Amino acid sequence: MINTSESPTEERLRVVHLVVAGSIGGAERLLVELATRPEITGANHSVALISYDEALPKYFADAGLVVHYGGCVPQNSVTYLTTTFGPRTLKWLEGLLRQERADLVHMHTFGSHLLGPRAAERVGIPSLRTEHHIYHYEYRSMSPFTRWAARRTTRLVAVSDYIRRSVIHTAPFTAEKIRTIRNGVDTQHFAHVPIAPGTRADRPLVFAVVSRLDQWKGVDLAIEGIANVPGAVLKIAGSGPDRSRLEATVKRAGVADRVAFLGFVSDVRPVIADADVLVSGSDREPLGLSVLETLSVGRPVIANADGGIPELVEHGKSGWLVAERTPKAYAAAMAEAAANRDRLQAMGDAGRRFVTENCTIDTMCAEYARAYRDTVAAGV
Repeated sequence: MINTSESPTEERLRVVHLVVAGSIGGAERLLVELATRPEITGANHSVALISYDEALPKYFADAGLVVHYGGCVPQNSVTYLTTTFGPRTLKWLEGLLRQERADLVHMHTFGSHLLGPRAAERVGIPSLRTEHHIYHYEYRSMSPFTRWAARRTTRLVAVSDYIRRSVIHTAPFTAEKIRTIRNGVDTQHFAHVPIAPGTRADRPLVFAVVSRLDQWKGVDLAIEGIANVPGAVLKIAGSGPDRSRLEATVKRAGVADRVAFLGFVSDVRPVIADADVLVSGSDREPLGLSVLETLSVGRPVIANADGGIPELVEHGKSGWLVAERTPKAYAAAMAEAAANRDRLQAMGDAGRRFVTENCTIDTMCAEYARAYRDTVAAGV
């Protein structure tokens, strides 16, 4: 374990994480990983939360975090803007930061990007924000607010070099204050599970998708791809608004007997370990936490050769990078995996080595410890 702080608890930084209008996703999982490791991050953590998802405060509390819940906000644009820019919410957060005697505020979502720097300035502390995606720099309705808030934010972290380059391209003024810290995986929790020799040759090849069922995740690419790999099966773990459309795609492709929707799965490790290959169809995936978890377990990945995925998956060594995000291209990659079944274990082993050398939780937390110290040193 990497330990970056020898200081007693009272000398740790006090970090308040701000989440506005979030649901349980990659950003929230990252927050939990950071906040439950104070000895590595060199900080004591608490959460300031305003959300439309009433499951989120329980998620943080169940992880053992101190949660200051500002209430449930309806998911509509008027209420969202009122909450983000309204004086009542600003006063609430300002009071909370003073109560916690915070050294800095760490923002994780678009709404928190807008609210956090204003409250931090009023209290006289610096702010740090993690860029989990770039859509808020691209959408016309969000981009002006995003850039305005970025100018008022002390330091920024990108979860991949792809995100860092994209942010600098769209907002050049961020170049001197943004760094890359990739999300990490708990490699003990997502332990290496070798494929035992001789146990899989007589069973169908299993592809898996671990993803929220949103259209941009491209789950239909795996469904249409499986139609071109005779005998193989596909297991889809996740829930979301795109499920009904995906179920229709399964019927249209004629693979209802070979595709299983598992729904929301709280622990995806058994799903990954039972699979031979993970398929990710995401469009410009910022990093891909499920991809990292799959590599950690020791399974190869088929994914789009765009976004942050090429920073994790080496084509031909730990998986297949698909140059065109089309059903035909994904079907070809899945067929190649089926034709090279004897290589899958070696490819999974290569992915596991990459994660243990580059993307562990301890490495990520140590990098954030440095980012916290640098942000506090930079001042307001």
